[in-house]
Amino acid sequence: MNNITIGISCGDINGIGLEVILKALAINKVGTAFKIVVYGSTKVVAYHKNIITQDNVFFHSIQSASEAQPDRINIINCWPDNVNITLGKPTDLGGKCAFQALERAVKDLRAEEIDALVTAPINKKAMQMAEFPFIGHTEYITSELKAKESLMLMVSDALRVGVATNHLALKDVTAAITKEKVLRKLLILAETLRIDFGINKPTIAVLGLNPHAGDEGAIGDEEDRIIRPAIEEAKEKGVLAFGPFPADGFFGSGQYHKFDGILAMYHDQGLVPFKALSFGAGVNYTAGLAAVRTSPDHGTAYDIAGKGEADERSFVKALYLAADIVRNRNEYLDMHANSLERRKQKALISETGEDELLEDVLPED
Repeated sequence: MNNITIGISCGDINGIGLEVILKALAINKVGTAFKIVVYGSTKVVAYHKNIITQDNVFFHSIQSASEAQPDRINIINCWPDNVNITLGKPTDLGGKCAFQALERAVKDLRAEEIDALVTAPINKKAMQMAEFPFIGHTEYITSELKAKESLMLMVSDALRVGVATNHLALKDVTAAITKEKVLRKLLILAETLRIDFGINKPTIAVLGLNPHAGDEGAIGDEEDRIIRPAIEEAKEKGVLAFGPFPADGFFGSGQYHKFDGILAMYHDQGLVPFKALSFGAGVNYTAGLAAVRTSPDHGTAYDIAGKGEADERSFVKALYLAADIVRNRNEYLDMHANSLERRKQKALISETGEDELLEDVLPED
């Protein structure tokens, strides 16, 4: 992992983002596992460092990610001026700084200057005040990486829960659930479980939209009209998808233990049980992108900003998951590149009439 460079966008400077970053890197020594580049400001980092610890924390200002060194906190300054920090409050300046840091980090991610990006929390109101044109990180990064679709996937040791619709008002969810959308999300989830998590034949549970999964049409027909046909089409494409399941019974009975991944229909349907079972130990991963992005499973927590009370465990897990996925992707690409080369060589040998040598010289994958 020493060859992996992970970028970190500082998030809202008025929240707990920089506290959990510093605790993860300086106190837990996570920064020694791979190269770290923090996008923000050395002065703002120093301010938060002085609040939470008096230990010697070494950080170094650099101009580009290529200059990053191991065993230190490398910082790229994303704004030139001193800024006023108003702990615990959403401000347009806080939103502006978060946007500038994110913009620079995503630029480097797109240019492959960093191998992965971990985003510290932002506040949606502050980002709106700063005229951030997206509802959240997921939508912005998906757009910047030119992806047609992505999947918000919550990950813990016991659960992987994706959502078909992201940050969407509940009144708009039903109209947004289409067979095509559910199918696309299922295909992304299956692919990420296989490539990013190394599960050869993942099983996926799909939750219903309505209470009791529609109760055979008595409480809604979306399950029969939309979700079940999407599951059947996914199966035709080789995806081991099952459902739709009633969400309450599915989680309440512990049935989630039987599946590698779960697709929920809307935000709270998936994230309420996930956080109830995994809060503080979960990671938000954006699946379906050409690059790797993770974040902790919490927000800016303005109520405890500056008090030194923030729990860094989720941020630590976000860093390690980002590195693990980078490694898994590289191994997958190497393995399949080798497989393709072996198939080409087998075809060439076969053309020369030396079939009997194939298995000895080029064993099956």
